[in-house]
Amino acid sequence: MKFLFDLLPVALFFAAFKISEAHAQGAAGLISQVLGVVGLGTGIAVKQGPIMVATLVVILATALQIGWVRLRHGRVDKMLWLSLVLVVFFGGLTLILHDEVFIKWKPTVLYWAFAAVLLVSERLMNKNLIRNMLEAQMQLPEPVWRRLNLAWAGFFALMGVLNLLIAFAFHLSTEVWVNFKLFGSMGLMLAFVVIQGMFLSRYLEEKP
Repeated sequence: MKFLFDLLPVALFFAAFKISEAHAQGAAGLISQVLGVVGLGTGIAVKQGPIMVATLVVILATALQIGWVRLRHGRVDKMLWLSLVLVVFFGGLTLILHDEVFIKWKPTVLYWAFAAVLLVSERLMNKNLIRNMLEAQMQLPEPVWRRLNLAWAGFFALMGVLNLLIAFAFHLSTEVWVNFKLFGSMGLMLAFVVIQGMFLSRYLEEKP
């Protein structure tokens, strides 16, 4: 359930883009009206409507998600705060400058931030964050925890690179990038978790 809840802003981003894409003229008109309240509603092309509506939706969804977590649990994970800051910053630039490039950069910056936090915490603070999250469920030798932490950091770093390739290097459409943002990223994450589980199974079997 937590995985689905964490995925909610991305799912709403995807849904908003698909609905807006089917009604591009209306989407452009809607976002022009919304941004017109702050004097930013002019010069929005019809083809920009879907991604800008989706960007506004994901900003609002992420903010509401954090508000719900704060009310329900009293505290919000630092990674969720980081995600909000990045989506507001890059999404805001997309809305203000009418340029989808900025929202496309957001996943890469977030993935690379995750990778950096995992590496810096272990190397400089001697704190293995993957171990902190999982040691209540499993006991592993110290070298395995280090490899696991490094594997997650490497995975996030590669996901950041892959997002840039899909968004810019291969000259694919925004629609392809939106599809990858939900289904591609989720599929790769699930595959990585499965492979990780297979690797860890040998240690779990040895547990008394």
